[in-house]
Amino acid sequence: MFVTGHEPCGIVAERGTGVTDQQAPTGQRVMVHHYWGCGVCKHCRIGYTQMCMRGARVMGFSANGGNAPFLLAPAGSLVSLPEELSFAEGAAIACGTGTAYSALKRMDVSGRDTLAVFGQGPVGLAATQLATAMGARVIAVDPLTERRALAYQLGASVAIDSSTDSPVEAIRELTHGEGADATLDCTGQAEARANCAKAARAWGRACFVGEQGTATFDMTPDVIHKQLTMYGSWTFSTVLLAECARFAVDRHIPLRDVFTESFSLEQAETAFRKFAARGMGKGVFVFD
Repeated sequence: MFVTGHEPCGIVAERGTGVTDQQAPTGQRVMVHHYWGCGVCKHCRIGYTQMCMRGARVMGFSANGGNAPFLLAPAGSLVSLPEELSFAEGAAIACGTGTAYSALKRMDVSGRDTLAVFGQGPVGLAATQLATAMGARVIAVDPLTERRALAYQLGASVAIDSSTDSPVEAIRELTHGEGADATLDCTGQAEARANCAKAARAWGRACFVGEQGTATFDMTPDVIHKQLTMYGSWTFSTVLLAECARFAVDRHIPLRDVFTESFSLEQAETAFRKFAARGMGKGVFVFD
């Protein structure tokens, strides 16, 4: 049997014989960096276990995940969850919210910036919320009315309907014809990725976190002649996981607002069907 569940968060129930109390105190509230790596290569040593040079496994995909009462996890994957945050908020940080935070930090987003976020699913909504807390003016882009409404609730200054409007033209109109200082693609869709580059201003930054698929860029006008800086950002390290949690606590960011639904494990089929229909924000399985 294989256990799904990609963003585990909970309490240390028991330790293996080789694990010290300092590494995993029994009863400690923890987030889980959801990868298995060798633990000794240069990427593992800096907390990027997903980039393990000997090959990584991903909880919920190629290793058992968190949709069960107990989870076996490497001690090195555990990151303390601040008391101010709920387990649901810790689970958000442990993947989607942490992914957004890492990308925003990679681009050095600040109050000087107008940021365009393509896609307002769980990662895009988290990026909208976090970037707003960092002081940025956020332009959210999504074809779904419900998700644009959520983006406004989480701090977006403008939410563009990409199904009826040209997002690139709309972003340029909102930025005096220049384009956004920074852009972030959370969709993984080819058209949105191309627009992510097109919508950035000269000397701007564009970052891509949406996985799978391909994209085609008009290299001369959209990348080379604009002197565009392009980033790929893959989730986060254990260090950034802890940093994101502290950032949320210190700035009183209501991470719970990213969630629109909660479910028990018995409601799993309903939960997955509802999420696949793209009619909700972030969902979470909660254990009693």
